[in-house]
Amino acid sequence: MPDQFRYNGFLRVQEARRIVNRGRVTMRKILNKLYQTSGWAAAFFLLAICITVMAQVLLNLIDRLSTAITGEAIGLTIPSYGDFTGFFLAASSFLALAYTLRDGSHIRVSLLLQNLPQGLRRGVEIWCLVIAAAMALFCTYYTALLVHEAFTYNDLSTGMIAVPIWIPMTPMLLGLGILAIALLDELVTVLLGGEASYEGKGENLLQQDHADLHAE
Repeated sequence: MPDQFRYNGFLRVQEARRIVNRGRVTMRKILNKLYQTSGWAAAFFLLAICITVMAQVLLNLIDRLSTAITGEAIGLTIPSYGDFTGFFLAASSFLALAYTLRDGSHIRVSLLLQNLPQGLRRGVEIWCLVIAAAMALFCTYYTALLVHEAFTYNDLSTGMIAVPIWIPMTPMLLGLGILAIALLDELVTVLLGGEASYEGKGENLLQQDHADLHAE
């Protein structure tokens, strides 16, 4: 009978581990999809900037041709195109934060970190992630307050097209929120003994370039 109890307990533990592992895999897929979607959204807004600027340049060329031929400009322009490109730039910059963090594309001053012992290095990495996550959560919270205030008071942009300010501020809020999630994700990974996703990516590229220069 005691052996049967121990065996049943063992089976329960194994089943619990399988459930936890399935949950981890599912959560990892969801988070990776979130970061990837955020990166694609950032790329979309970069493309929108290019299209808007190229369209305005084309309209300017048509105006100049009209002036050269008829002596009068048609006056073609995209209303508030400067405002829209600024909105697109802000959206692209903030939505790309989480994706570029995990890709190792953020600028990290790791000169001191690289020369620390492994145990101490892990402690410093955790401390940095705690500070970064706290700052991201702080910025996300107060940006949410700003978006709510802009929505409540119906703040508008001052261009030819009056755009409610909360609309271009929303991608900024989403980007900061996803960055906070990514930093917390990295923090939990490192606390559980894993390696941060950005570890060895950007640094290795620089080291490889340095080695190639010396080889030449």
